[in-house]
Amino acid sequence: MKSFSNRITRLFNIQYPIVQAGMVWASGWRLASAVSNAGGLGLIGSGSMYPEVLREHIRKCKSATSNPFGVNIPLLYPDIDTHMQIVMEEKVPVVFTSAGNPATWTQVLKNAGTIVVHVVSSSRFAIKAEQSGCDAVVAEGFEAGGHNGREETTSMVLIPAVSAAVTIPVLAAGGIATGRQMLAAMVLGAEGVQIGSRFVASREASSHLHFKNAVAAATEGDTMLSLKKVVPVRLMKNHFYKLVEEAEHRGASKADLVELLGKGRAKRGMFEGDLEEGELEIGQVASLINDILPAAQIVENIWEEFDERLAHPVGNI
Repeated sequence: MKSFSNRITRLFNIQYPIVQAGMVWASGWRLASAVSNAGGLGLIGSGSMYPEVLREHIRKCKSATSNPFGVNIPLLYPDIDTHMQIVMEEKVPVVFTSAGNPATWTQVLKNAGTIVVHVVSSSRFAIKAEQSGCDAVVAEGFEAGGHNGREETTSMVLIPAVSAAVTIPVLAAGGIATGRQMLAAMVLGAEGVQIGSRFVASREASSHLHFKNAVAAATEGDTMLSLKKVVPVRLMKNHFYKLVEEAEHRGASKADLVELLGKGRAKRGMFEGDLEEGELEIGQVASLINDILPAAQIVENIWEEFDERLAHPVGNI
């Protein structure tokens, strides 16, 4: 495949401006190293890891790839101090932060020589991330799975808004799984993409095979943004989702929803494969995913389609 150079590829020292999102219960060292070996940037998702597990995944990723990789750290999770200490001790080259104030950790990480990227859901937060010293931002639209913006701004609107608001490079996320969508995002002002759901349905993802198969079988309308009073997440419709929907229609409080969510619900669904009682976080773009492929094949397919559509952007080819 042809090489490519822009601010994102140069920032991360990667071949293609494709970043695999750091997703809980899906993004371990096997997936991150496979994406990095394929020329993208793989991320370990630390949100579901105890500190000692995170260190183990970082060390295994180092052994599995000589290319750059990163760690995604949601700032609202416990053990943040310990997680940050570990990524600095292990000299992880790139850290993506999300779900919190980037000013808290950005300069600490940069002083340790780390490239820092923050995930945002609005141009206002993108400006704050740039002011905090972030090297790039991810503009994540309403279509995304996992934690989502309360504003419900779609990628088609968010990407150009964020691109116009900041001078640092912008990665687009939310509703992107193909080369055509990647090209569209870059036409809107992004310089690369962060992709989650497509990599959930990869052979190397640590998510349960039942969940991968459910993603591959999903159609339009099978996901909905939910739990906005707690932390907005896009969920695949199942029995647990229906319980949440019924509770929200009754006017349930945040405390009621937290009690319904309980502990370990995401692990139960995405990692253990309970498709009815588990929390199944996935993006709208699951409806365009029809198979489970090796991560390297996913990177190749996205890039080849991007390159083809770049040469022939109009019509069916």
